[in-house]
Amino acid sequence: MNIKTLTANALVAATYVVVSLAIAPIAFSNIQFRIPEVFNHLVVFNKKYFFGIVLGVLLTNLFSPTGVYDLTFGVAHSALSLGIIILLAKFIKHKLTLLVINTIVFTFNMFIIAFELYLAAGLPFLLTWLLTAMGEFGIMAIGIPIMYALNRKLNFNDMMEKR
Repeated sequence: MNIKTLTANALVAATYVVVSLAIAPIAFSNIQFRIPEVFNHLVVFNKKYFFGIVLGVLLTNLFSPTGVYDLTFGVAHSALSLGIIILLAKFIKHKLTLLVINTIVFTFNMFIIAFELYLAAGLPFLLTWLLTAMGEFGIMAIGIPIMYALNRKLNFNDMMEKR
């Protein structure tokens, strides 16, 4: 991994942690309204962002009230969802389409977080899945135009690649 990629991933991870902890009361609730989940869209522009996003989730979840459950299930949710998008990106080249699919994949896969909250806190699975999925969908959907516009100005792919 080159220094540019390492630096970009470190910045993504650090920003994910800082923003999550700043909004901790809603970031760790059964609604899971984590604003930095918008960074999940970075993988649409370059698969190398996978590492920074997953590291950000891992470090954030060290502070989770559900402890080891969130370290396991939260990281698994992110890694699985990002992996699906990286795989789909081999076949789907249209970025806006991938951003929409990314939102759907992350939203659907919130069943993993719902199961975690069922095990860790005894919350009802289906209701928790609905609530966490709604929070994830809201953040990811709002993030689509934001990340698309930012990419036009910043070119997220160039931030990862050597010049």
